[in-house]
Amino acid sequence: MGDFIRGARYLINGFSLINQPGVRRFAFIPLLINTLLFSAAIWYGVSQFDYWMTALTPTWLPEWLSNILMWLLWPLFAVLIIIIVFFTFTILANIVAAPFNGLLAEAVEKRLSNQAPPEQTTLQLIADTPRMIWNELRKLGYLLKWMLPLLLLSWIPGLNLIAPLLWIGFSSWTLALDYHDYPLGNHLLNFPQQRALLRQKRGLALGFGMTTLGATMIPIINFLVIPAATAGATQLYVERLKSLPSHPVT
Repeated sequence: MGDFIRGARYLINGFSLINQPGVRRFAFIPLLINTLLFSAAIWYGVSQFDYWMTALTPTWLPEWLSNILMWLLWPLFAVLIIIIVFFTFTILANIVAAPFNGLLAEAVEKRLSNQAPPEQTTLQLIADTPRMIWNELRKLGYLLKWMLPLLLLSWIPGLNLIAPLLWIGFSSWTLALDYHDYPLGNHLLNFPQQRALLRQKRGLALGFGMTTLGATMIPIINFLVIPAATAGATQLYVERLKSLPSHPVT
């Protein structure tokens, strides 16, 4: 629990880090991208909300029982819909903002430790491109492996009652992986190495990820989440993960 709380604090620290000299300019583009995509997510979620709520309600129940069930389970269904919409748009926003988030993570690390990640020449970047593409494909495969069963579970009457809790845990872990990818990727750690490193501090990772998930649902604050979470993850890496061994896992 102590690690969980400390992990949550790193996101809070990220909001102040993105306003520091030398860092602020790198946060602007991710902030703009996040604002546009989360605005789209809010509009889409609101426009489809009634349809999804109806679809989640079992059709084979009598109308009176269906109305009671809807009243009792409405909060769970609402949370499930919000998590799926914002989680999906968060993944998209991170993909679009990835190049800028890498620069932001580098600027934050340099400010915190007076040391920047190792620089790569243009030839090194070109030679490393296949590895980077393969790394992204492995990450996508990992997400789909867990995301598709959860989506299926979310539409099965009865079983979908536990879906919101599973989505919260999955989303928290995934967001921790997403945002730590920037500082860890700057140090050329691949996706299996990143997972292995975060597993050594799972409480920190889940505290950070769950707080990030909650922040994406707070109006106004959610527009600042991508740069703040990138900065917070970088600080967590510098202070808690950098000295740990990382080993590839399958």
